[in-house]
Amino acid sequence: MLLNGKSTNHINEDKDDVTIDRLASVGQIAAGIAHEVRNPLTAVKGFLQLLKKENPHAYIDIASEELENALATMQNLLNVSKPDLDDEGYSFINLCSELEAILYLFQDRIYNIEIIKEFGDYDVNIYGRKNQLKKAFFNLLKNSFEAIPDSGTITIKHYIQNEHLVVSISDTGVGIPEEKINLLGTPFFTSKESGTGMGLTQVYATIYEHHGKIKATSEVGLGTTFTIYFPIQENKGIGVMKLNLVYEEQQTFNEFYLQNKEVFNELLSQQSRELFESIKENNEINDQFILNSTHKVIEFLHEANEYGLIMHAKEQGKKWAMHDIELILILEWFQMVRKIYWDFLANYYENQIQLDLKEFFDLERKVNYNLDSYIKHFSSSFSEYSQELIQSQNDLIDDLNVPIIPLYDTMAILPIIGAVDTRRAKNIQVKLLEEIHNQSLKHIIIDLSGVAYLDTAVLGHLFKIINGIRIQGCKAVLTGIRPEITNTIVELGIELNEKVETKGTLQQAIQDYNESLKVK
Repeated sequence: MLLNGKSTNHINEDKDDVTIDRLASVGQIAAGIAHEVRNPLTAVKGFLQLLKKENPHAYIDIASEELENALATMQNLLNVSKPDLDDEGYSFINLCSELEAILYLFQDRIYNIEIIKEFGDYDVNIYGRKNQLKKAFFNLLKNSFEAIPDSGTITIKHYIQNEHLVVSISDTGVGIPEEKINLLGTPFFTSKESGTGMGLTQVYATIYEHHGKIKATSEVGLGTTFTIYFPIQENKGIGVMKLNLVYEEQQTFNEFYLQNKEVFNELLSQQSRELFESIKENNEINDQFILNSTHKVIEFLHEANEYGLIMHAKEQGKKWAMHDIELILILEWFQMVRKIYWDFLANYYENQIQLDLKEFFDLERKVNYNLDSYIKHFSSSFSEYSQELIQSQNDLIDDLNVPIIPLYDTMAILPIIGAVDTRRAKNIQVKLLEEIHNQSLKHIIIDLSGVAYLDTAVLGHLFKIINGIRIQGCKAVLTGIRPEITNTIVELGIELNEKVETKGTLQQAIQDYNESLKVK
């Protein structure tokens, strides 16, 4: 198709070139900012910290906070021109697997947003920097989730088209006006009420760095689609990495590893930086904790100490679970440890007498068996502790949901607040009957004024509880019965006078109880 003598395909290519030029200019701006602004801002930050120590003041706190925001904004811009993962190596990447892993990070939103995955050609890999690409797709998915205010759908497609691997992410969100589409990827431009727009800038920069193309289409009120095209490169095999390591004659592998331990740490940091940061994010975990745990695993692997690995796995599984880290992140971490450990083994034996085929397979079976055993016991311990933690939290919630308040030696109040389902009703029964026995209660006032809703099944269970109270020699009084609850009682045909005394309000029930004490 021609438009003013120019094909639309050519026009689209021109737009891509404009975007590339725009992103390239970002690097030049960022370099100037880094030189002209970062140093004086850092100096100001230092002086503010000194002033705060000498003369604490609310204004200094506000100034420090705003300065941190300015530094963070500048760092975002610098990360686009020189990404923090710039020293990460290239490898062949399966985007289907990576997209599955990223979706785990949005578990808290999947309950009201349907995820549709149409993955074809899932055996195709692309060549690139894994963590940079993961960060880009995380930003795209994050934008899709945030574009849907309540409920909706996100569709992710993966397929081959015209010798390109295509990934598209569509949402049924609020959409973007047509006049703003071409501005996407520009630093500090955002269609959201809050945000800097740097997330999409990182996405565009990363896609173009990987020789890909990204196109956005949107319609206000219907949603937005981002489509990314990657060139497909032949996977010539993922071999071991040749490393620049120190090696001495007649050195054992353990000695070789300890001598090059810092290189091991550096490789872990470079190849798993984003994963490393994700594990540490919002958790009281530092680099040393992660590295110490990792090196202990490697020490047991050297010794082929299966029992030591199992005991360490059980201990560490519990410790890592205490920090509320997603298990999938930890398992991905261990796979990276496995990869680098094998790189070290390969580089070590390259300088030793060559292993024959049987020796190699014996080594492979021993190392992978022990590491798989570690991961299995780690995951089991992690899951077991997580379940215990969830159960203890549920028990705490259950206890809070049955707040029995002693008013006198033999009288207490049970205010029931919020929704009551069958599970909660049964929990109320167990806790209440236990407390009647433990405190030797003779009177219990059950106040229903704070109950949101009682269906017939739950109300029927409530009167079973009242029967249990009577069996234990305790008198129950119901207060705060609203008209809708009364209607349910009438529908059930329950004769309250035979089962329980009722009062209009909690205050009236307490007052009547006090009067009865005076009479006695």
